[in-house]
Amino acid sequence: MMALAPKLRIHFVTEDDPLYVIKFFETFFAVYPRETFELTGISIQEPFNESRVATARRVLSLYGPVDFARLSCRVTIQKLRGRSIAALALREGMSLVATKSVNDPEFIRRVRISRPDVIVSVAAPEIFRDAILGSARLGCINVHSGQLPKYRGMMPTFWQMRFGERHATVTVHEMAATIDSGAVLGTAECPIREHDSLDRVINETKQQAARLTIRVLTDLAVGASSPQPLDMTNASYYSFPSRDDVRSFRKRGHRML
Repeated sequence: MMALAPKLRIHFVTEDDPLYVIKFFETFFAVYPRETFELTGISIQEPFNESRVATARRVLSLYGPVDFARLSCRVTIQKLRGRSIAALALREGMSLVATKSVNDPEFIRRVRISRPDVIVSVAAPEIFRDAILGSARLGCINVHSGQLPKYRGMMPTFWQMRFGERHATVTVHEMAATIDSGAVLGTAECPIREHDSLDRVINETKQQAARLTIRVLTDLAVGASSPQPLDMTNASYYSFPSRDDVRSFRKRGHRML
């Protein structure tokens, strides 16, 4: 009898987001091939790796008072319902590996004990340094909701809409020491309507990203991956949008929610 191939052992690093990032995990957990993947653990950090007060101020500046209030109500409702990435992960039988930093030596030691083949970053809120990048057999991959290297950095969905792209491109790529510069493992496109909402496009990209990640991980599991190096000659990097950026976004006919 032919021996079964070992499952691909996967550790996730993500941020605590009950509205958008959770859509990735809802989709992923619903359809991933359990006969091929073994989910060894998940680490869930604070958004932007900062205090909740600092994040609230950041989001208020982006959304404005009315949409911020609406968004806050959504978050409160989800939390009252007990809807969280941690709850989903526990239902999958995953270990919650807490840390304030993925670069902490003790965290890296704990992750290595579980022997992951690959670490997957889904909106992880900090830069991965060399030690964590080298802690899994096949390295680390990142799920980025933007075309690379054109839309490196923060809030790529916002920037693609802000600059009039017809599609939001989801990219899964190898992680490297330089942010958003590793070889591309796969892409998917989500149409952007002429007058659209950031809310709708983010929801769509998260679900597409989950399906794309499954395809990429399946290729890694069977040794069929074909990384495509990035040409960084004309690369761009975007930080968190300013109020002027939001005004330009709205002038295109887009809205936040």
